[in-house]
Amino acid sequence: MKTIEKVYSSNRSTWVGDGFPTNSMLPMSEMGNQTSPLLVMGYTEQYPFSPSGDHQRGVGMHPHRGFETVTIVYDGELQHHDSKGNSGTIRKNEVQWMTAGRGIMHAEHHSKNFAQTGGNLDMIQLWVNLPSHAKMTEPRYQELTEKNIPEVQLEHDQGMIRVIAGHYADGQRTVKGPPHTFSPLNLLDVRLNQHAKQHFELNPTWNNIIFVLSGEVKIDGQIFHNLQTVYLSHDVDQVEIECLQDAKLLIMNGEPLNEPIVAHGPFVMNTEAEIQQAFIDFQNGQFA
Repeated sequence: MKTIEKVYSSNRSTWVGDGFPTNSMLPMSEMGNQTSPLLVMGYTEQYPFSPSGDHQRGVGMHPHRGFETVTIVYDGELQHHDSKGNSGTIRKNEVQWMTAGRGIMHAEHHSKNFAQTGGNLDMIQLWVNLPSHAKMTEPRYQELTEKNIPEVQLEHDQGMIRVIAGHYADGQRTVKGPPHTFSPLNLLDVRLNQHAKQHFELNPTWNNIIFVLSGEVKIDGQIFHNLQTVYLSHDVDQVEIECLQDAKLLIMNGEPLNEPIVAHGPFVMNTEAEIQQAFIDFQNGQFA
C-alpha cells in the first residue's frame, strides 16, 4: 500500500493586499472532497517587512460566508476588526478561529506595533468548510493564545507538538485542542528536531495532509522540503516522519463532509442559488 497519494509544490507567491505575500498551498483549483473539510490554505513564509510607521499593511474590509478562517501566526503580529464591532490582535504562536457563518465583513492588517518595528511575518490562513446545517450559523471568534494551546514535548528531545484543534494521542493520554469545530478535525503544529523519527496515528477514513513549512523530512522513502503539501493515501492508518533538518510541519486531517461545494470568491456554499443569495445579501448590506 502506498502512503503518498500526491504532492503539491509552490515556489511563487502572490500578494493579498499590501501585507501578505502568499503561497497557495491548498489551491482553490483542487478544492473538493479529497481535502474536505479543508478548502484552501495560504502561507506567508518568513517575509521580512521594514517599518511602515503609521501605515498598517494588510487587507481592508471584505466579506465571507459559509466557512471558517483559521489564522496561525508563527512570527509577527496581526490585528483584525469586523463589521460587528469585534477587534483584537493575533500574536506570535497564537491562532484566531473565525466562523464567518451567515456572513461577516472583516479587515486584517499588521498590528500597530509590528508596523512600527517591522520584522518577519510567518503565518498561515486556512479555510475550513462548514457543513450545510451550519452554513448560516451566527459569526463568532475563538481566540487561541499561546497559553491555552496544549503543547506536547516529545521524548528524547525529538521536538514538540502543539494541538491547535482536535486530538493527539500521546501514549496513555489524549491531548485535546481548545476550539469547538463543526465537524471532526485535527490540526497539529509539529516542530521536529534533526534526526527525529516520529509516528502519527491516522484515521484511514479521513483526509490526511501534511504541509512542510520549513526544513526537510522523509516520508515513505521520499524527501520533502519547505513549501510542499503531501496528500496521504486513503486507508493509511499511520505515518512515520523522519526529520533530516529541523522542520516545522502542519499536520491536518478531518472527516470529509461529502457535500457539494460551490465557491465564488469569499463565499463557499452548497448550491449556485446560495451563492447568488450571498451576493444579494452582501449588496443589500446584510453583512454590515
